[in-house]
Amino acid sequence: MTTSVKSFHEIRDEFEAYIGDIVYATMVTVDSKGRPRSRVLIPVWEIVDGNPVGWLATYRTPVKEAHLAANPHTTFAYWTRKQNQVHADVLADWVPLDDLATRQHVWDLYEQTSPKGAGYPLGNFWQGIDDPKLHILRLSPWRIQVVRGRDLRSTMWKAAAETR
Repeated sequence: MTTSVKSFHEIRDEFEAYIGDIVYATMVTVDSKGRPRSRVLIPVWEIVDGNPVGWLATYRTPVKEAHLAANPHTTFAYWTRKQNQVHADVLADWVPLDDLATRQHVWDLYEQTSPKGAGYPLGNFWQGIDDPKLHILRLSPWRIQVVRGRDLRSTMWKAAAETR
């Protein structure tokens, strides 16, 4: 049974604890024929005006670009052997390469490992915020579900203005 909450604040602590513990998420997109494709990545999250916003520093591969161009909805799934889980259904938008303020903000979030433990130094892969190989996706969640492993209690939050 899943309990719904109106405020993200009600699941924020578990969300951040699980993501900080698990770190890696499976990102799922679909191709033009509706077939799923997954890859393991590390997004970082912050709270803006009481709601979660995710950021993904990534390479803009032809597959990822084509999938998101056809359908910008994606899911990030976190799982640990303890059976704790987070499922974030999001609308993904590419940040323009010339948006240096946002790129710096995301670079800093990864450095700060927000939530604790879930980031890494982007300089391990990219030269800096102006590296043309660095692409950033803004992840706007419309639904987040957390599942506590010890009793499989499930709690779900949905954004006020869903983007389904």
